[in-house]
Amino acid sequence: MPFQFILPTTKPFHFSSSIACESHPSLAVTASTHRGVLSDSLKKHKRLPASSQAPNLPSVISNLNNYLPCLLAIDAGLSNKPVSGERITVILTSTPTIQWRPTLSDYAIPGKQISRVKMHSLEYELLFALSTLGYTNTLLARYTLHPLYVTSGAPLTMQERTKIITTATKYLLDAASVHDYVARRAEGLATTPPCPDISQSTARAMSSLALAEATLLAVLKDDPYPAVVAQDRNENDREWMYKAPEIPKVRAHLFARLCLAAADHAAQASSLCRSTGKGSSKLNEGLLRYLEDFRKTSRAKACRFFGIDAELSGQTGNALGWLRCGLQELGIEPKETKKGLSLSRMKKDWAEKREDKKIERGTNWGTDAGKLEETRVIEMLDAKWTKVNDTMLTQAIPDPGTLLASLPSGRDMHTIKPYQPPEMSRETLEGMRAPPDRPDDYLGEEESSDEESTAVPTPVGAFPGTHEEYRSESTRSYY
Repeated sequence: MPFQFILPTTKPFHFSSSIACESHPSLAVTASTHRGVLSDSLKKHKRLPASSQAPNLPSVISNLNNYLPCLLAIDAGLSNKPVSGERITVILTSTPTIQWRPTLSDYAIPGKQISRVKMHSLEYELLFALSTLGYTNTLLARYTLHPLYVTSGAPLTMQERTKIITTATKYLLDAASVHDYVARRAEGLATTPPCPDISQSTARAMSSLALAEATLLAVLKDDPYPAVVAQDRNENDREWMYKAPEIPKVRAHLFARLCLAAADHAAQASSLCRSTGKGSSKLNEGLLRYLEDFRKTSRAKACRFFGIDAELSGQTGNALGWLRCGLQELGIEPKETKKGLSLSRMKKDWAEKREDKKIERGTNWGTDAGKLEETRVIEMLDAKWTKVNDTMLTQAIPDPGTLLASLPSGRDMHTIKPYQPPEMSRETLEGMRAPPDRPDDYLGEEESSDEESTAVPTPVGAFPGTHEEYRSESTRSYY
């Protein structure tokens, strides 16, 4: 389940106030216009209801792709690099002042919305725009995957599942490519970025996270067990009346190593994010918690596949031991550990029902990185194999610590392809040699009250410093 990023917003900026382009006089005006449209698009997206934000993502992608060629052309002109074989002469006439509101940084003061960051470099503007493109690609992958987890409609066919997962994988690999490009550009910065959102370590972490999520999707495409568990909860499913669910044999050992590779990428991302610092240089706890949950879920999946591999070989005792390892990775107690009422078990059941409601609404779902879904799959297999082992095989169940010590290394499925920045065509550049036909005064929408205000109300009765627990990660509104 890809992470639910919140897209940053920005104030309008006029390029003609800071640059002059003698070779292409219309370049600054065109860049300001496309940037104004992008700024309006990001603000409108933020104001949309959470259920309406996902269908609006292609519009945001389109506006980003229209703006980036102009910004990259200005950057090339400042660096004396050609664009589509043409030389662009850009001169910096004054220090620019650009404002973006970051969304990955932590709140410095509890109860206060993070303020906009003022930047005085066009390089930071480029990094923010590219990072936003990466976030949007991840959100598109998340939107694409949502039908896989909905249990209120008709079950999806195998062809539909494959198409959904293939499309989402493409979006995630595009996001990983963009973040990798941001990280490589950030390495050459001579100054410290004004916020951790566009730092080299954060960009590298987001690239690793997107790669980890794409790796798990390669497993999900051929993993029948989550679909079987979802089908069992689907009230519209009628197949159980005349046939049992078909569970084909899987390449269990390969899938386990892919899951371990995803866990390694998530661990790397978590380490990079936690190394950013404290205070204003710290990333928010929601992202850090998601990275840790994703690592645990990936390792639990690996343990489950090792268990499936053992069960296929007739080693039911070892298979149950691997399932115990998976539950240990997730921090879940096996059902037989405690008899009668268990507070932790009641909390888990309540969390499952709440997550199901979030999925049906299509808002704020999957914030646990799939821990609940994997727990359901492991417990289903545990109940099935325990019955077989108790009545027929009676094999000894090894200690989880012994099995975890034998975990092999991970195996990567995908590689990050170099990002190809969009470039203006020669025809478009030729048209910019003419003087601009309008002044550089695009303002877009007036600043809204929600953009200007920085105060965030603290819920009544909330303990100081715990306001984040009451916030929706999709809309930053309390529920």
